[in-house]
Amino acid sequence: MIINIMPTARPATSGPLVAVLAYDGLCTFEFGIASEVFGLARPEMGRNWYRYSVCGIEKGPLRAAGGLLVNATTGLAVLRKADLIVIPGWRGIEAPVPAELIGELVRAHKRGARIMSLCSGIAVLAAAGLLANRRATTHWRYTASITTRYPLIRMEPDKLYVDEGDVLTAAGSAAGIDLCLHVVRKEYGAQAANSVARRLVVPPHREGGQVQFIQRPVLKERENSRFGSLIDWLRSHLNRPHSIDDLARRAGMSPRTFQRRFQEATGSPPGEWLVAERVRLAQEHLEKGGRASLEEIAAACGFGSLQTMRHHFKRRTGVAPTSYQQRFSPAPKYAAR
Repeated sequence: MIINIMPTARPATSGPLVAVLAYDGLCTFEFGIASEVFGLARPEMGRNWYRYSVCGIEKGPLRAAGGLLVNATTGLAVLRKADLIVIPGWRGIEAPVPAELIGELVRAHKRGARIMSLCSGIAVLAAAGLLANRRATTHWRYTASITTRYPLIRMEPDKLYVDEGDVLTAAGSAAGIDLCLHVVRKEYGAQAANSVARRLVVPPHREGGQVQFIQRPVLKERENSRFGSLIDWLRSHLNRPHSIDDLARRAGMSPRTFQRRFQEATGSPPGEWLVAERVRLAQEHLEKGGRASLEEIAAACGFGSLQTMRHHFKRRTGVAPTSYQQRFSPAPKYAAR
């Protein structure tokens, strides 16, 4: 199948220009993530939404994963005016990067463009020298290779994504969704990011790092069905205190069996899972702004006290609740209108 990638019929917009690379050996899934978040028509976001372009770095047709052939209608010249450049994976973690592409990326970076890699796309950023002495992440399978070849990169292998301001990196393929939503959140605010997430049918935030996805056994169907309703109930009642004995009775198990099977099903002990969910709920409250005090938010999320919320919130997010609120609830950089 041959796909001609041409500008789609969408309302004219005037926001940041996003250029997504296309190349022979294209990683189709990561390319699709960038296209879904930045390239679709979103009239509800107003005229100030992203502009979108696909940059073919080579003459087509370009082979893409899944038996597709791609013809991009723009070339490297678009990188000279892009505000955000997305590298959707790379054809091989050790595959050479064309010198012409490296030169364009370096020039774009120097003039102030942000450059973002998804999954193995870190190989392109690293080859261009844009990650030396910077923090970064990639799929856990590629961490050792990148660390060996580029020892100056400060790898953070457990992170879903790392934002260094002008360079951004995402971990395994689906973590590209997390990073793209993060970019939308920074530029247009939490409500816009939440709207895009709803269209994607994904959570606007994911807790934890990619270590939770490494070599984890698949759950038996009966465990998923047993804990599914309990987890749904807990998320609707996070403001209440929950003891292991109460939860075990609700699940129809002994406390010891419940703790073991709950951790198998979720990857976390019940207490840690509850803290993570309460922090996630607190993030949602803080992003909304409004008149609720921190004490009221702590109570609504089941922390019991503001001091307890501050402790767990900072431990899990790296920032205090007040700092988080200031970062995500003020007027965004690009207000949709």
